[in-house]
Amino acid sequence: MQKRLFLLGLLSFALVQLAFAQMGGRSVFRFLNVPTHARQAALGGVNVSSGLEDVNAVSANPALMHGKTDNHLGLTYLNYLSDVSQNNLSYTFESSRWGRNAIGIQYLDYGTFTQTSDAGMEEGTFKVRDYAVSLSHAATIEHFTLGATAKVAISSIAGNQAVATLVDLGGTFKHPERDFVVGLAIRNLGVMLKPYDNGEREDMPLDIQVGASYKPEHAPFRLSITAHQLQRFDIVYLDPDKPGTLDENNQEVKEKKTFGDKLARHFVVGGEFILGPGFQLRGGYNHLRRKELVVENVGGMAGFSFGASVKVHAFRFEYTYANYHVAGASNYLTLNTDLNRFLKKKLD
Repeated sequence: MQKRLFLLGLLSFALVQLAFAQMGGRSVFRFLNVPTHARQAALGGVNVSSGLEDVNAVSANPALMHGKTDNHLGLTYLNYLSDVSQNNLSYTFESSRWGRNAIGIQYLDYGTFTQTSDAGMEEGTFKVRDYAVSLSHAATIEHFTLGATAKVAISSIAGNQAVATLVDLGGTFKHPERDFVVGLAIRNLGVMLKPYDNGEREDMPLDIQVGASYKPEHAPFRLSITAHQLQRFDIVYLDPDKPGTLDENNQEVKEKKTFGDKLARHFVVGGEFILGPGFQLRGGYNHLRRKELVVENVGGMAGFSFGASVKVHAFRFEYTYANYHVAGASNYLTLNTDLNRFLKKKLD
């Protein structure tokens, strides 16, 4: 009963947040959409259906938190673009009274910036940092799991802070006989409690996602497909300053949006090759990322990501290389461990 009341309360809170989130213009707290661990990054950066055994998967979809991850700890370091870095912590625990829960910490450091006057004179330096702390809960009813995450996010620029409160809602269906999972996540429903410099409230980075993962019987691979940004169909941006092509009358023709491109930009695909109980290779492709960040006439691997996972005793080491632009890429290092094995040895 307590589990259902908790999820119902967060659902009601989320509906109120959604109403408030319509105020303002552009969205802020975009760091909440940065993948928090190597597995998610390797599968294209968006995935709500793979990772039932992964402690970190709760950050993508709270309904991916299953009993398999009880008392698991995950730590991730991200070497992002330039000197930007991110650190993440995930921990899941289960109790007879409070059920299945998880806590998470996300910390993004943008480095040190030079502060100047209006005349361009240096006046010192300042820091830019983002934080988020989360508490998640999930409950399973037969083949369905429902989950919710409550988050507090803080963005700090030279000591000037903005504060927001948000929720993620998720659900999964796991086939009783096959390795087939369908996931749904409504991420970053929220409202800005304190704007920068007491300015206007702005929208949160709402993202509605649906996906599925399937591993054919006896096959050494699992495939995933995920649709994101479903709250808005047209997410195509065309640069108005980009030169067009010339037609037969030597008139410039600007690029136009097409239905196919609008549809394709919503999809992310990923694959996991299971080469043994302790070794996996992963890869993903994010079409939106490629279309927005690839440099014409240069090419590159923008939108593609690759990763590997190795298990050694009680530890699983994971690495992912995700390419964003010819100017740089991101490198993820994740360490997962089952704390039950250490507690058992201590008791023995």
